[in-house]
Amino acid sequence: MSRFFRGFFIAWIVWKYGLDDLVLSSFKQSWLRAFGRVLRLGRDLSSPRGVRLRTALESLGPIFVKFGQVLSTRRDLLPADIATELAKLQDSVPPFPSEVAVATIERAFGRPLAHIFKHFEHVPVASASIAQVHFAQIEDAQGVIKEVAVKVIRPMMKKVIEKDLALMRMMATWLDRLSADGRRLKPIEVVAEFDKYLHDELDLVREAANAAQLRRNMHGLNLVLIPEMYWDYCHQDVIVMQRMNGVPISQMSRLVQAGVDIKQLARDGVTIFFTQVFRDGFFHADMHPGNIQVSVDQMTFGQYVSLDFGIVGTLTEFDKEYLAQNFAAFFRRDYKRVAQLHLESGWVPAQTRIDELESAIRTVCEPYFDRPLKEISLGMVLMRLFQTSRRFDVQIQPQLVLLQKTLLNIEGLGRELDPDLDLWSTAKPFLEKWMLEQIGPKKLLEQLKAEAPRYAKLIPELPRLMHEFLKTKSEPALNEEVLKLLRETRQTQSTLMRILWLSFGFVIGMLAMQWMFQFS
Repeated sequence: MSRFFRGFFIAWIVWKYGLDDLVLSSFKQSWLRAFGRVLRLGRDLSSPRGVRLRTALESLGPIFVKFGQVLSTRRDLLPADIATELAKLQDSVPPFPSEVAVATIERAFGRPLAHIFKHFEHVPVASASIAQVHFAQIEDAQGVIKEVAVKVIRPMMKKVIEKDLALMRMMATWLDRLSADGRRLKPIEVVAEFDKYLHDELDLVREAANAAQLRRNMHGLNLVLIPEMYWDYCHQDVIVMQRMNGVPISQMSRLVQAGVDIKQLARDGVTIFFTQVFRDGFFHADMHPGNIQVSVDQMTFGQYVSLDFGIVGTLTEFDKEYLAQNFAAFFRRDYKRVAQLHLESGWVPAQTRIDELESAIRTVCEPYFDRPLKEISLGMVLMRLFQTSRRFDVQIQPQLVLLQKTLLNIEGLGRELDPDLDLWSTAKPFLEKWMLEQIGPKKLLEQLKAEAPRYAKLIPELPRLMHEFLKTKSEPALNEEVLKLLRETRQTQSTLMRILWLSFGFVIGMLAMQWMFQFS
């Protein structure tokens, strides 16, 4: 019954904000389009469609807000105006009662709150759709008091999520069956992707592991601070981490007043991102201003403070090569190479004509070169490449879509800090270094070192393997191809010996004849 009422509420919100008009107008059936025009009567649908969609999602609650945020990353599928509006969705909801948070913590660790923390602040400092955060203190094994942040999952989230996901799947199925334009948006696949994304976020230990990996990767760079995870206090529903202190990056006036070099901050942000992408292949994929602070402490002054690690992206060596070569070819205006890279990646059907794909890519990319380099958006270049590729039935990999979304976030943040930021000049050294490492002697040495243990184990076994192989010559089960090769080898050896003996005899004969002529 609760699902029925939830479904009715969703239908009412859809009608109220005219989302039915957006859907029905795209249907190929004329009677459905006519029905949509009738439904418009008596409603004010003058607001842009993106605004109406964003407002509707906010009215439907935190799970739909989260869905809109995930949907905004699929700029390869969505119209630009809708994607831009959905990116404005704020994942901020009222906190749940602290008594519920305490009960979750005590249930997770099987102990009273007073036996877990030296001090616990019952008023949360942050609240979002999946979890909320409280400050606290713990005492380590050496008796040292540490300031920590406690992230607690929202109660009954799994049940709420499953109900809304079931309704989303139903709506996605209808959209896929009834609308050709809707089918192009791949609603069933998008909802499945959102399902995985939500369930990953519900496991806070996964987030803690992501943070630990990023912390190791960024150690020594001295540009970003990532909280330490206290594993003795980590559970699927609760994680405890080092408390971080910083000024939100959106509070520019406070940062300027503190003496932070804003232009350097913009360059450092880009450096951090490209280091994570091209060096580590493991990047923070939710780097919006709400998750970024700046340290003003004396020891770490001007360094980024990164928070919330529920979403990370990973890239294989193949992905990194694809990106590096695409960007490099783009700035050389080598559109044929860009087209070839799409074909070599296996993401374009083999029968695709390179000249047609090259022409489409040239049409998309060439207008960018009428602008200064500092005005070129690498995120937009990547997005337009994805959009063009879709016409040729390219299946864009999810990790690259996530990268493109994050790149747009970084560019937007960087240029908000420094409007003159030249992203290409910052990215170019990373691309050149990566390309050199892939084809240079360093890469060869690394591959040899990686394979050395295998070869070290194999080489001592070679005499035994050779002996076993030679023993099998007399066995009837020996592969026929091997026997044939052995026979041909014996014939070749026999022929060579005959030639050798004939040559030797010829030389002896010539020497004998010469000796006879000398003494005749």
